[in-house]
Amino acid sequence: MVKELSVDERFELIKRNTQEIIKESELKELLKKKKNPVVYWGTEVTGKPSIAYLFPLLKLSDFIKAGFKVKVLLADLHGALDRTPWTVLEKRYDYYKESITQMFKVLGTDLKKIEFVKGSEFQLKPEYCFDILRLASMNSIRDCKKAGSEVVKFGDNPHLGGLIYPIMQALDEQYLGVDVQFGGMDQRKILMFARENLPKIHYDARVEVMNPMIPGLVGKKMSSSDEKSKIDLLDGEKAIKDKINKADCVEGNPDNGVMCFLRYVIIVVKEDGGEKFVVERDEKYGGNVEYKNYGEVEKDFIAKKLHPQDLKNAVAKEIVKLLGKVDGEKLKKLGEKAYCLLEGF
Repeated sequence: MVKELSVDERFELIKRNTQEIIKESELKELLKKKKNPVVYWGTEVTGKPSIAYLFPLLKLSDFIKAGFKVKVLLADLHGALDRTPWTVLEKRYDYYKESITQMFKVLGTDLKKIEFVKGSEFQLKPEYCFDILRLASMNSIRDCKKAGSEVVKFGDNPHLGGLIYPIMQALDEQYLGVDVQFGGMDQRKILMFARENLPKIHYDARVEVMNPMIPGLVGKKMSSSDEKSKIDLLDGEKAIKDKINKADCVEGNPDNGVMCFLRYVIIVVKEDGGEKFVVERDEKYGGNVEYKNYGEVEKDFIAKKLHPQDLKNAVAKEIVKLLGKVDGEKLKKLGEKAYCLLEGF
């Protein structure tokens, strides 16, 4: 029989590996009042999801363990507002749903606890559209541009769709019927926009939970348009090893994408499964070494007792193992339809 977690245990599980919760006191109060609150995490359907998605999906697994009902919003209309061609919107939705489903399976998450929601199924309803206009009348171009600045591709001459984006994300909290919205720190301004604006039209402000952003393998930011900065779900063993080998990873400096992915994904999976992280080395370099947690790895790395190449080899091996559970053929077929070259919108 599974032991029921206390409020404090549920709170700590949710807080694990997050960067900010607004507000912690509100989250604790929510956990006291509700045994099964509702959280949602949304993603617009744009470029192909990479293995970086495993990080937020792991956190959603924590929410499930803490008794939450989880809604995954596949925001097709948000994708269109952020320049995804309308002609491939449906196909991108199909690819995202299958990709995320497979990543949940890789993590061993109970899919019965996950509800997928398609944005356009509720965002086109009259009452939702009416509320968009209400909030649009209360906010300036500057307000909306500031809110979406870390997420939306504005450019020098912003499209009107990008300015509507944060208004819709705020309203999603109300129309999805959730208690908490979960996202990355790049979403912070939009989440604060939601907390500020929903009460203006007599809706409750929600708890906002944010995790840190995982940097790319090359450079500070992982980009869907830069193949060198990310590992795709369809990358084979050779491609994975090549990308990891070329990744930024300066000896003694843990501030890089390889260490971050180890910290927030691989080590968490290992710890939850009661396993250790093993780095295989030749005997002349000290032989194999086992780590129980990320702190031990970082300590050795900073002290230069763990060489970057040995670390990279171990991380690549773990990624290959994880992605070995992905149904590549199914994703490839969906990807060919969703990411074929099309002209215009």
